[in-house]
Amino acid sequence: MKWSLQELNKKKSVTFEDDLDLKQNLMSRDSEILDVSKIAVQGRLDADGGVYALNFTAKFELTMPSSRSLTPVILPMEMTISELFTTAAFFEENQENLDADMLFVLEKDVIDLEEAVSDNILLDLPLRVLTDEEKTSEILPTGSSWQVLSEADYARLQAEEIVSDKETPFSKLDGLFD
Repeated sequence: MKWSLQELNKKKSVTFEDDLDLKQNLMSRDSEILDVSKIAVQGRLDADGGVYALNFTAKFELTMPSSRSLTPVILPMEMTISELFTTAAFFEENQENLDADMLFVLEKDVIDLEEAVSDNILLDLPLRVLTDEEKTSEILPTGSSWQVLSEADYARLQAEEIVSDKETPFSKLDGLFD
């Protein structure tokens, strides 16, 4: 779904509700994404002078591998997004009144909803994905010569290592020649 700035300036406000299929786009941009359902998007786009406000919510299901076992996990997601756009010409004329960090300066005279939705989904991908069993289990993955430790277990092992270093057979000779 795309809107030209000329169309927006005439209408001043556009409401929308649509189901977007961005599966191929998202999967090509991030290899961690295994599947994406259709994205239910609803919102509005307002034109005010040279600033365009895009506000929408997106609901969808995202399938990603578990960060522990690589088992596919379906994650229900809901996002509320607000973005401000302007043209390069308007930004140059009003630069002292506008904050460059708060606005997207448009390269073309078109606002693309699909691009905004896919960019925000990629920015909001979770880093820690666990299956329901992994969330409730205290057991961490192990291999033949390695294991994953919790921070508490790691601190305990470090403390034990310091104590065991002090209890060597030669530790009794410390300070003998002082």
